[in-house]
Amino acid sequence: MVSYKLLNPEDVQFSSAVLSEEPVRDENPVREPEEASLLPRRRGCSGTTALLVIGCLLLLLCGGWVLGTMFWLHRPSSIQPHRRPSPASGHTPDSRVETGVNDTAAAASRREACSLISEAWRFDCYPERGVVVTRELCEARNCCFIPASSPSSSASRPSGRNGIPWCFYPEDFPSYSLVSINDTSLGQKGTLVREVKTYYPADILTLEITDPANSRFEVPISVPAATKKADSPEYIVEISKQPFGLIVKRRSTGAVLLNTTVAPLLFADQFLQLSSSLQSQFIYGLGEHRSSFLHDVHWNTLTMWARDVPPMEQTNLYGAHPFYLAMEEGGDAHGFFLLNSNAMDVVLQPAPALTWRTIGGILDFYVFLGPDPASVIGQYVEVIGYPAMPIYWALGYHLCRWGYNTSDSTWEMVKSLRNYKIPQDVQWNDIDYMDQFMDFTFDSKKFGTLPDMVKDLHVHDQRYVMILDPGISSSQPEGSYWPYDEGLKRDVFIKDAEGKTLIGKVWPGLTAYPDFSNEVTHEWWYENLLRFHEKVPFDGLWIDMNEPSNFLDGSTNGCPSNSLENPPYTPGILGGLLRAKTLCATAQQKQSIHYNMHSLYGLMEAKASASAMKRIVAKRPFVISRSTFPSQGMYSGHWLGDNRSQWKDLYTSIAGMLTFNLLGIPLVGADICGFSEEPQEELCVRWTQLGAFYPFTRNHNAIDMRPQDPTAFSPLARTAMKQALLLRYSLFPVLYTLFHHAHVHGHTVARPLMFEFPKDVKTYGIDKQFLWGKSLLVTPVLDPEVDYVDGYFPEGLWYDYYTGDSLHSQGEDLRLHAPLDKINLHLREGSITPTQAPNLTLWVSSGQPLHLVTALSEGGAASGDLFWDDGETIDTYENNLYSYIMFSVAQNVMTSQVLHSNVEATYITVETASFYGVKQKPSRVMVNSQDATFTYRDNKVLTVADLGLNLSQNFTISWMF
Repeated sequence: MVSYKLLNPEDVQFSSAVLSEEPVRDENPVREPEEASLLPRRRGCSGTTALLVIGCLLLLLCGGWVLGTMFWLHRPSSIQPHRRPSPASGHTPDSRVETGVNDTAAAASRREACSLISEAWRFDCYPERGVVVTRELCEARNCCFIPASSPSSSASRPSGRNGIPWCFYPEDFPSYSLVSINDTSLGQKGTLVREVKTYYPADILTLEITDPANSRFEVPISVPAATKKADSPEYIVEISKQPFGLIVKRRSTGAVLLNTTVAPLLFADQFLQLSSSLQSQFIYGLGEHRSSFLHDVHWNTLTMWARDVPPMEQTNLYGAHPFYLAMEEGGDAHGFFLLNSNAMDVVLQPAPALTWRTIGGILDFYVFLGPDPASVIGQYVEVIGYPAMPIYWALGYHLCRWGYNTSDSTWEMVKSLRNYKIPQDVQWNDIDYMDQFMDFTFDSKKFGTLPDMVKDLHVHDQRYVMILDPGISSSQPEGSYWPYDEGLKRDVFIKDAEGKTLIGKVWPGLTAYPDFSNEVTHEWWYENLLRFHEKVPFDGLWIDMNEPSNFLDGSTNGCPSNSLENPPYTPGILGGLLRAKTLCATAQQKQSIHYNMHSLYGLMEAKASASAMKRIVAKRPFVISRSTFPSQGMYSGHWLGDNRSQWKDLYTSIAGMLTFNLLGIPLVGADICGFSEEPQEELCVRWTQLGAFYPFTRNHNAIDMRPQDPTAFSPLARTAMKQALLLRYSLFPVLYTLFHHAHVHGHTVARPLMFEFPKDVKTYGIDKQFLWGKSLLVTPVLDPEVDYVDGYFPEGLWYDYYTGDSLHSQGEDLRLHAPLDKINLHLREGSITPTQAPNLTLWVSSGQPLHLVTALSEGGAASGDLFWDDGETIDTYENNLYSYIMFSVAQNVMTSQVLHSNVEATYITVETASFYGVKQKPSRVMVNSQDATFTYRDNKVLTVADLGLNLSQNFTISWMF
C-alpha cells in the first residue's frame, strides 16, 4: 500500500539537495535552554552470552563495561595493528589542537602531513549535507583539507555526498583518553576524558559507561545478560589509552575484527561517531536498503531511519537494522551489531573501513565471532530473539491486490483459482474493504458479503488476511467510532510536544497514532481486533504504513523549532528532515520521544499484533509488517515493500530476501509480478517461478493496474505459474523443517551460497542464485527473452532436481536450459530431501505420502531430516509436541531414525524413495530386510515405490550389487 505519488528514481530529491537551499549552520550553535539530554536511560547495561559474543561493549569505547568474557591486554597505541597508515615515517603527532594558521611554517608542515594520508583512509570531518566545504570551514574544525584527485570526486561535490572526503581528520585530531580503569565482576569499567571540545554542541567530555551527568536513551528490547567471564575466550581485546580505542582480534588467526583507533571517537549529546577498520571488503546486512547483497565499500553511505518510500537505491527504506556480517581471509566470518534506534549513517570506505554516525542513544555494541557465516547469524539472533515458528499455511501461496473493489470480486478471484486448480492458501484484502479507509470497519455495501467469503475460505481450508494501518481516524462524530473514542479515553495516542494528541494524515484523513510503547495500547489494540473478529473472522494481519507513515511532515500543527527537530547533524534521510512524511521528532510516547522511538514503531506494533492474534485465534499468529527493527522476526514476517513490475526489481528481490534472512526475519518475500506498473506476461511467469522459492510467497498488485494473478494470462503462462506453485507445495516438508531450524537454532531459510562455501571467494558476491537450506540450489531466470540461464556451481557433485542427472563442477559457471515453464533446481551431493504430492492447499498437501529424494555423495553417503507437528499449535517444539526424524545413507543402506515422536507423524507414510548417483544397477533391493521391486535408469537413478512405511517408525532401505 502506497502513501505517496508514484515517483521515478530520477524524481527523488535526496536530502543533500533539499538542505542545500538552507543557510549553512553556525558552527557552534547555542543550545536552547529547554532542551535536555536525550531522555532517561532505561536500564544499566545490556549483555549477551559469554561464548556467543564479545559482549555488550556498552560504551566501552567510552570507558564502558566490557561485558562478559573479556581478556584485556594494555599496549601502547604505536603497536596497534590494522591502523590506517601513518602520514610520515617517524612522525610524532602533536597532541595539541592548532588555534590558527598564522604560523605559515606550521601550517605548511601540517598540510604536508595531511597529504600523506591516503585517500582510502580519509575519514570525513565535515559530513553535513548541503554545505560546500571550503578550506576555511574545514580548517576551522582543525581538519585536513585536500580536494580529492580521484575521478569519482569533483570540485562541485558538496560534503555529505558519496565520494572521497575533501575535509578529513588529521592523525593528531584530539580524542578521548582513558584516565582510569577498574576491574568488575564481568569485565572492566573505565573513565574517558576529552580535554578539547569538538565542533558539535553539547560535547560530553567525561564518559563512564554513558554520560555520567545525564541519563540517556537505551533501546527497550530484551537481550541476554552476561553472568560471568569466559574461561577461555576465542578473542583478544586490546586497549589504546591515548587516544582511546579498542582492538578486537580473533585469537586463532590474529585477524583484527574491530579497530576503533583509525579515527577519533566523538560523543556529543546529539552526535555519536565511531569508526573501525574492516577485515575485508565483503560486507553484508545493514538493512533496509535496495542494493546488491554484497555492499559496495567505495564511499557508500547507508542511512537508517524508517521511511515510507518505494524501494530505490541510496535511500533509507522501511526498516532499520544496524548489523553487518563480514567475511575474513580464509573463509572465517564475524558480525557487528550496534543496538541503537536513532537516525544514523553508516559510511563504508575502501580502506576498508566503516564509520557509524548516530544522533542519540548510546554506543551499545556486540561482536560475534562465528567463525563461519551461519554461526554468526545464530549468535546474532540469540541476542535479538529467535524468529517465530510460522503457522503452516503461512508458507502457502498468498494472493492480494489493491483494487478488488468488492468482496464479491475478491470471492470470484478465489473461485477462479479453484476452477483452474491453482494452489492458494490465503486471500488478502487491501484498504478497499474498509468503510472510508477506517481501521476495524468494513464497507457494508461493497463488502457486505465479506463475512460469508471468509466462511467459504475456511470451508475450503483457506485463510483470510486483511490490512491494518496504524493511523486511527480522528474526525468522526463523537460517539460514532469506538477505536478513536476509546483510545482517547484510555490515553493511547502519541502526543505532540505540548501534550496534545498529535494529528497527522493518512488514508482516512486526519488521524491519531497509537503509541505501541504503552502496554495500555496493546490491550486497546487487542479489544479492537477482537470486536472486528466477531464480525469478520480473519486469520492474520498485514500491518502497513507503520514507519509510521504520514502524508504530512510532522503534524497538522507543524513541529517545534529546536535541536530535536533540527539536530546539529541530520543523517542522509530522504526529505532531509526527521519529520519528513512521518511524525514530529518531539512527539511524546510512553517510553521516550519519537526522536528515539521512530524506527521502533513497526516492531512495537508487530509485538502488539502478534500478542492479540494469539489471544484471539489461540494459534500461532500470522503477521506481516512493512517496517522492521532487530527482533522483529519474533513477531512478524516482512515483505519488501512497494516494488515495481520491472526486471530489475525481480533481481533485487533476491538480495532483499537474503539480507532479511541474515537479519533474523526469514519469513520474507517481494510482491510477485511487482506491485506498481503494468506486468508483462513473461516477467510475471519468471517472477512466479522465483517467488515460489521466497520463504513468504505473495502476489500483490496496485490499484488501476491490470490483474496479474495466474488466471489473467495465456494458457501457457498460466500453466507455467501453476507448475511453479505446485513445485513449492511439493517441497513444503523441506521448507517447514528449515523454518524449524530457524526458530530453534537461528539458521537462515533462504541462504546465500557463501554460507555453505565460505572458502570459495567466487560465491561472495552471488545474488542471482540462492539455496534453500544447505542443499537445494535455485537458479532463476532474471532476464527477458531468454531460454537459458547462467549459474555458478561450487566445487562438487550436483544433481538436476527433476531428472537426477549429475554434473561434476570444479567451481565454475554453467549455462542451463531454461524454457519459460522451468526454473532450474539442483541438489547438492550428500543430501536427502523429503517431498510430498502437492495439492490445492497445504492442509491437503501436508497429509500426502512422502517421497524421499537422496543425492548421494561421490562416496555414496547422504543425510537429511524432517520436523513435523500439527502445523498451528503454539510452542510445539518447546512443549515436545512434535516428531523429528533423521535420514541417512551409508554403504548402500538408508536408515530412518525417529529421534522424537508425536502422534502427527503416525498419519504420514513414506511411499517412494529415489536415489541419485547409484553407480550401477543393483541386483537386489530390500525394505526392512524384505525384497522390494525397484527401477533403475541409465542416469544412475534408483527408485523404490509402494513402500507404505509409517513415518513414526524406523526403517531401512538397502541394495546390493
